[in-house]
Amino acid sequence: MDNYHKTKISIKSIDDYEETLERIGELMDAAPGSPEEQELEHLVALIERYEEEHYPIDPPDPEAARRFRAEQEADLPATHNPTEY
Repeated sequence: MDNYHKTKISIKSIDDYEETLERIGELMDAAPGSPEEQELEHLVALIERYEEEHYPIDPPDPEAARRFRAEQEADLPATHNPTEY
């Protein structure tokens, strides 16, 4: 683990964000309990914080959620049984 990622405490720009995503990709196969896994967990937390701030997702509108659900159910075959999944 290089010093940059070990000491990274925040993501301040889109370049930082993209670099951090690349590093996460490199660490995806980290062994459980390894320093690389700890780095991965730390960087994922930084990404989550950055995305919550810069790419917030509003909760769904209840009526829009109901319409979406109805549309999805209308697209299912007549023999659909939710307990089969």
